[in-house]
Amino acid sequence: MEKIGLLAGIGKLPVEFARAALAMGLGVFAVALVDGTDEALKQNVTDMQKISIARLDTIIKYLKEHGITQVTMIGKVTKEIMFSGEHAQPDERMTRLLLSLSDRSDDTMMFAFIQELAKENIQVFDQTALIRKLMVHEGILTRREPSAEEKVDMDYGFQMAKAIGGLDIGQTVVVKHQAVMAVEAIEGTDACILRGGKLARGGAIVAKVAKPKQDIRFDVPAVGVTTIESMIQAGAAGLVLEAGKTLLVEKEKVIALADKNEITIVAM
Repeated sequence: MEKIGLLAGIGKLPVEFARAALAMGLGVFAVALVDGTDEALKQNVTDMQKISIARLDTIIKYLKEHGITQVTMIGKVTKEIMFSGEHAQPDERMTRLLLSLSDRSDDTMMFAFIQELAKENIQVFDQTALIRKLMVHEGILTRREPSAEEKVDMDYGFQMAKAIGGLDIGQTVVVKHQAVMAVEAIEGTDACILRGGKLARGGAIVAKVAKPKQDIRFDVPAVGVTTIESMIQAGAAGLVLEAGKTLLVEKEKVIALADKNEITIVAM
C-alpha cells in the first residue's frame, strides 16, 4: 500500500484530506502538530502521533521510520505558537532553522520548513490535491444577495485582502463603508473578524483571498463553520471569497448557518 504523510493543524481540513486519501487506498500517517486537532482525525488515519511543530527532528524521524517520502501540510497552525510558552520549546534543529531566517513572515518560515524536509528526501505536495471538490465556485452562495453597498465593500475588501496577501501579512480583512476595520496578522482569521466587527459595530464585510503568489503546498485559504460563528459574534453582514482558490469546508453547514443569520456569502 502506498503511504503518505499528513502534518495536521486545527480544523476539519485534515480530516477531509485523510478521508479522501483512505478512500483512494492510501495509508495515512499523521502528525498532530498542535493542541486542538479534530478528534475525528485519529479514526481516519493509519497511524497518528502528536508531535509539536517545534520538535522538527522528531517529526522527521517519525516520517522516515514509516517510509514516508510524500507529505502534505494542512490545517490551522498559527505562528503565535512560536512566540508563546504554551508549546514545547524548539529542538536544536528547529532552533537552527529559525535562526537562519531573514525574517519570520509566513512564506519565509514555511519555505524553510519545506526545504528542511527536502533535505531528508521528504517532498511536500499540493495540499488541495485530494480535496479539490471543496474549492468554492464563483457566485452567490447564500439565500440573501448582497446589497449595492455591500457589493462595493466586497470589491474593496477583496482588493485590500489581495494587497496584504502580497505583503505576506495575512489573507483576511474586515471592511465597512470602504474603510479597513481590521487586517489579519499573527492572530488568525477568527480573531481578526472579532476585532474588526467590534470596531465596525455591525454590518461589516469579511474578505478572504489567496495571496497573489499563493504556494498551494501550504496556507491555501479556507473557510468553515467557525468562520461564520465568528462573523455572527462580530455582527458581520457578509463574506467575500476568491472563487477557485478558497476551500469551503462543510459547505452545507456553512451556508445553512449563514442563511439562518442573514449573512450573505459571495465567491468572486
